Amino acid sequence: MPARPLRVVAMGSTGFLLPSLERLLASPGHEVVAVYTRPPAARGRGQRERRTEVHERALELGIPVTTPASFRESGAVEGLAALAPDVVVTAAYGLILPPAVLEAPRLGCINLHASLLPRWRGAAPIERAILAGDDVTGVCLFRMERGLDTGPVYASASVPIGPTTTAPELHDALALLAAELLLPTLDGIAQGRLVPVPQPDEGVTYAAKLERDEGRLDFRRSALELDRQVRALEPRPGTFAVLNGERIAVRQATPLDRPADKAVPAGMVVADPLVVACGEGLLRLDVVQRPGRRALPAPELLRGWPVPAGTRFDPA
Repeated sequence: MPARPLRVVAMGSTGFLLPSLERLLASPGHEVVAVYTRPPAARGRGQRERRTEVHERALELGIPVTTPASFRESGAVEGLAALAPDVVVTAAYGLILPPAVLEAPRLGCINLHASLLPRWRGAAPIERAILAGDDVTGVCLFRMERGLDTGPVYASASVPIGPTTTAPELHDALALLAAELLLPTLDGIAQGRLVPVPQPDEGVTYAAKLERDEGRLDFRRSALELDRQVRALEPRPGTFAVLNGERIAVRQATPLDRPADKAVPAGMVVADPLVVACGEGLLRLDVVQRPGRRALPAPELLRGWPVPAGTRFDPA
């Protein structure tokens, strides 16, 4: 524990920060003086203005909340400096921190990143790891610098990615893992006994922001690839296939351990319930959703909306 409580500013806009925020608040060695998060924005049906998860939780905990749209706003950098933070802890914040912010805290800015750097630098490391078929991922706590997730690493830990792991499951596991690493890392930094290790030059990959059109299932690909796509992109941006011009959301799917008939074109339904031929293998669409309807298990959906064998999904 440091000789005096550290003044901590926490920055984040998703639930990934919350376990770490709770650990900081429970620690007598640290004082959370403010939370920074993205401004309220129109979301969901009706486009109602909503606060981020972090904003809501900080209010419940009685922590002052600041919501700049950018640090280019007048007074934004000065407002942070006035808090006299010893350290800034960030996780999935969504705003670029300019040099003046990076240099404001005495001990620097520490980012909780959901990958084993330098693999999957960028906005969507959890989803990209699943999409790529990685067997393992993890978290890194690194000192932020001007480059994109290029700073030296203070601490890291890994977790396996199983054959059925979904993005939300992996997100929650990594958020808890980051929280476990945070307090000993901050104490080590404050005591001057923890020196960050530069990232290697080899193995750099980039986790580009997810785009909505990445969700379309192309049945010419293998069933294993499509399964990873469903697990990585649920619930956002979600995956879908098109049948007779109707966009069908695919919420859960399972690759089957038997080969597809090579004579059957990709995208054709070959068996009930919604077993679809792929470029390699078969994919069973387990939970699906028609536009404006609720998601249903495929057998239940098919009772009121038959999709017989021989039906083919529209080509991507």
